[in-house]
Order: sequence, then structure tokens, then C-alpha cells
Amino acid sequence: MFKSLLIANRGEIAVRIIRTARRMGLKTIAVYSDADANAYHVAEADEAYRIGSAPAAESYLRVEAILDACARSGAEAVHPGYGFLSENASFADACAKAGLIFVGPQADAIRAMGLKDAAKALMEKAGVPVVPGYHGDNQDVDFLSAQAEKIGYPVLIKAVAGGGGKGMRRVDDPADFGRELKSAQREAGSAFGDERVLVEKYVARPRHIEIQVFADNHGQAVSLHERDCSLQRRHQKVIEEAPAPGMPPEMRKAMGEAAVAAAKAIGYSGAGTVEFIADASEGLKTDGFWFMEMNTRLQVEHPVTEAITGLDLVEWQLRVAGGGHLPMTQSEVPLNGHAVEVRLYAEDPAKKFFPSTGKVLRLRAPSNMPHVRTDMGVREGDEVSMFYDPMIGKIIAHGETRLIALRTLRGFLSRMEVAGPKTNLAFLAAVMGHDAFMAGDIDTGFIDRHLEDLVPMRGVGSRVLALGVAGHLLRRKAEAEVVQQRRDEPRSPWAANDSWVLGGHRSEVLKFAVAGEEVTLTVMPEGDSWRIAGARPDGEEVIVSAVMDDDHVLTATVDGVRLTASCVEKGTGLILIHEGAATEFEIVDPMDVDVASDADTGALKAPMPGKIIQVLAEAGTKVRKGAGLVVMEAMKMEQTLVAGMDSLVADVRVAVGDQVEAGAVLVSFEEKAE
Repeated sequence: MFKSLLIANRGEIAVRIIRTARRMGLKTIAVYSDADANAYHVAEADEAYRIGSAPAAESYLRVEAILDACARSGAEAVHPGYGFLSENASFADACAKAGLIFVGPQADAIRAMGLKDAAKALMEKAGVPVVPGYHGDNQDVDFLSAQAEKIGYPVLIKAVAGGGGKGMRRVDDPADFGRELKSAQREAGSAFGDERVLVEKYVARPRHIEIQVFADNHGQAVSLHERDCSLQRRHQKVIEEAPAPGMPPEMRKAMGEAAVAAAKAIGYSGAGTVEFIADASEGLKTDGFWFMEMNTRLQVEHPVTEAITGLDLVEWQLRVAGGGHLPMTQSEVPLNGHAVEVRLYAEDPAKKFFPSTGKVLRLRAPSNMPHVRTDMGVREGDEVSMFYDPMIGKIIAHGETRLIALRTLRGFLSRMEVAGPKTNLAFLAAVMGHDAFMAGDIDTGFIDRHLEDLVPMRGVGSRVLALGVAGHLLRRKAEAEVVQQRRDEPRSPWAANDSWVLGGHRSEVLKFAVAGEEVTLTVMPEGDSWRIAGARPDGEEVIVSAVMDDDHVLTATVDGVRLTASCVEKGTGLILIHEGAATEFEIVDPMDVDVASDADTGALKAPMPGKIIQVLAEAGTKVRKGAGLVVMEAMKMEQTLVAGMDSLVADVRVAVGDQVEAGAVLVSFEEKAE
């Protein structure tokens, strides 16, 4: 067994690998880019080595830099994690050539499964069922369009070398095929350096079910049961669970045997995941699943498998890489209870899950829930960078039944506190409590189908407004008291921090920008409480009293109901965190008038830093609300920015290839179109 391990990755997976390796007595070695010099995984490792500048292509994807770090540190083995170089056969070869143990399958196995078209041909030969489609080399748009017609719409365009939803497009209308093909090829080329795609039949009610397999170098291979990864946005997984809801034992057996056959067909070694698409239109059946791809690495969602089996898959990886045997046979693999995992992303669900960046101002998790595991990639105070995937971490709950696991996880999420970048925390909690999800009525279209329930577009409620006002007033009072103590006469009545005036107490009008809307509230002090007008749609006043501790935790009574929330300072305003939802309260200054505001001039601005991939708008043309104007790449994903209203394009201020900053004007408008 080797004694030192370099982790060629970052974020939560690097932290997770380091912890198991340390428990096994291994020396842990991290690598980092300039953007990650103070990152969590760097702090956790025994040693850390710089490998380049912030962009992944100049750091985490540089094979020579990784190998140099191995040489300088004396590392004996390399764990690639997932993403980056984890499924790069050339990297596995380079490690072997350098005398390093690669914690993963052989390079030939990676190559065999690395290209989806070749993998599917191989699986057909091995007797594994495959989704109908075109998996050949011809990439001509007319030819692929004809193949799509032959397969029958809807179809799915998928990057041959892809994963993580990148380079993937669903097409329902033949008229859209050419445009979506170009977009998928462009994104695939950017993410994987390979623009080739395949075209497959899109299953009407698809369930994304995958089998965790493990093999050693002594001819043994087992299935560690299935995971359901059907809940996705932008074709990317966001919630996973094990075992799959409604899975018949005979289908579990059939899928497990097919997955093991797939692994043995390529002489596989280590951890791998065989992904299947299942047709859920008439329930799960043994003849209703098809091979999609095999991921020749550890998966993001591996913790749910660990929860139901009680195994440490990273430990298995390290022992197999060190020459060991699998520790159990197929009949000995446990299956206990149910586990659910959610991926906590820095993104805005209300804006089509657009990625968000910035400093994590608050990151707190409940400490008294023993059946919940958190795998975090950042800490409070860390930065979510534009250069990498926006996942903050993962939260996993385990219970005797699925319902217990869901309720446990929902309770945990509603008590968790995250502020800084916008996140999907409240969205995840809403999914956990949704009736259809709890009933197991799921497929890959679940989020789109229930989006209005999961991401409500209405404004915030009166309780949240009252808590926000209380937080603002208490913060202002604390700041005034600090100033007051510095005065020459701190006890002077002129320095008093209260609302007393001749003739009674005064009312105060507060204006906040909350959830994209300007809110005007009238506040009247009343003893130790405040009476607030304008918070409720029925016109009734809200009465709130509150105190705030040194950790900015607010304990309040709103109309007789006891509540708690946290207040995080952000600029001149604050972020209120209540029941897992973070709401920004930005103070509106009536004297701060933006003469070039969007409302006056009309403009499409970049929501975050990124690269312009495609310009769809032309000066002098009319566009309708929702029409695509600019395609922008940010945080490894393409986003189409659309018109917010019927407009006339005055000027297009960017070109393909431009790098833009957040807030940069991309397209300006003259007037509302007729």
C-alpha cells in the first residue's frame, strides 16, 4: 500500500478524499490555482503545491503541472476526484509512465467508455440494452438532422465526450435542430475539447437510474445497488437518492447484472458508474431500461450509496489501487434504509438557475442532527469563483424509510444558513416537501413541471418583511450606540438613540429593494415594539418586537408568533435568513438617482463575468419578449440572455469572443416595439 496521495482536484471532493486518506494514515497532498490559494482543500491537506493561474486550463487541467507537483512532493499515488482530469486516459498513462499509482481504472478502460458512441457499440456487443439513436462519426448537420427524423422527435443531442449536462440539448421541433446542434457542439468543444455529438431518442417519462459498480485487479466485480438521479435542471443532476423509489427487486437484479457485465467487458478496475435511462410511463420494468454511458470515476452522488451500504467508497478505491481485493462478494453487499442527497449550488433559481459568485458571508449548519452528513467545498468567508463549478457542497440524509430521510433532510435545510452568493437552498427544501416528490412521482421533467411551486415568483411575506425591518432597526441602533459612546457627553438627551419627539413618537418611512421590488413601509415605535404599516396586502399593521445577539441572530415576536432569523450585513443593507431562505434587503436612497438606469434607457446587462459565445441580436431590429439576444458562457455553462419586453434594438455592444464584466451593457434598446 502506498503512503502518500496527491489529490488532483479541488472543492468538496478534494476535502472528502483527504479525510478518508488521513484516516488511513496516508500523507495528503493538495494542489491549487491562484484562485484557490486559501481554499478549504488546501487548508485540510498536509501539503499543498501551486499549479498555475485561476482558469482550469491553466491549472487543474495541466498534466505537466500535476506531475511536477507529484515529483516535488514525493507523492506515490494520484486521486483525480471527478471532473477535470478524472476521465482523461492520457493523464492515467502519464501517471503510469511517471511511476505513479493512478487511483482509477486503466487508461484503456477510460478510453473504451470515454466516447459515448464507441461505448454504446461496445455495450451492444456485450448484450447490454442501448437507447435507439445515431452514434456514428458523421457530424454533418444535414445528415444528423435526417437521423433525428428517422429516430423520431423529441430527440436528445449529447456530446460524445461529455458529462454533467454540458453539450446536451433536447429538441422537440425539427426547425430548431440546426441551432441546437451548433450550441451543443460549441459547448462540448469548450468543455471537453471535442465538438462531436450523438443523437438519441428522448424517452417520454425518463428516469435516470445508475448502478454503482466496483472491480478489483483480481477478476472480482460487484454492484453496490442503484441511485436515482432523475431530478435535474439544465440536464445536470441536483438531487439523488438510493435506492430508486419504486424499484422492483427483479429490476434491481437485472440492472446490477447488466452493469457488472459492462464493467467486465472492458476489464474494469476501481469505482465506476453505469448510467441507464428507464421509461417510467408504465412503472419500472425489467425490459424498460437502456444503457446511456459509463462514468469511469467516483460520482458526485456516491455518498447516498455509502449511506445505504455503510461502506467508504474512497477507502475501497485506495485499497484496490494498492493491489487489494474487494472486501465482499455480491451477496454480502448490504442495503439498509434510504438516503437522499442534494447539491447546494451558488445559483439563482428565480433566474433559470443562473450561477452566482461572491464571498460566502455566512455558512452554518444545524449541529444536532446525527443522520445528516455535509460534504462542503467552501467555508464561511471563502469565495465562490467564476472559474469553477458553482457547487458549494452536498447534504445527505439517511433514514429507515424514504419518507423519514426526506423529512430529516427538509428539516435540516430549513435550519441551514447560507448568505453571500444566491443559492438554491430554499428551492431544495421546497422539493423535499413537495407532495409529488414525496409520493415518488418523479422523472427528469419533474423540476420543469413543478417550477412554479418550487420557485414561487410572488413577493416575500409580511413576517419576512417585519423581520427585515427589525434587523435593520436593531443594526442601526447598535451602530448609533457605538457612535454615541464616543461622544464627549454620551448621556446627553441630544445623543439619545430613541424615537422620542415633542408631542409623542414619530413614524418613519423605510424603503427597501426586496426580491426585485421596491417596498415602502411605515414604522411607528410602540414601547419595545414597532408597528409596521405596508407589510400586509390586507392593509392591517404588523407588530414586531426583537432582540439581536452578538452573532446577529434575531429573536423576534411577530403578531404574537415567536420566530428566529439571522441577519448578515451586506453593503448598506442586510441579508435576512429565515427557514433556509435568504432575502436581501437593500436600502433605497431617495437621493440616489441613476440617470442611466435600465428603466430609462433600456439595456441588457451581463449578470456576471463571462465570455460572449454568440450574438443573436441586430441593431435596428424589433425583438419580442423572451427572444434570445446574446449567448454567454459563465462558470462552464452556456446561458442565453433574453429580452425582458418587446423592444427595438438600438445597439449591440459586444462581439463573439469578448470577455465582459458583470453589469456591462451588452445590448441597448430605443423604445418598446409596436
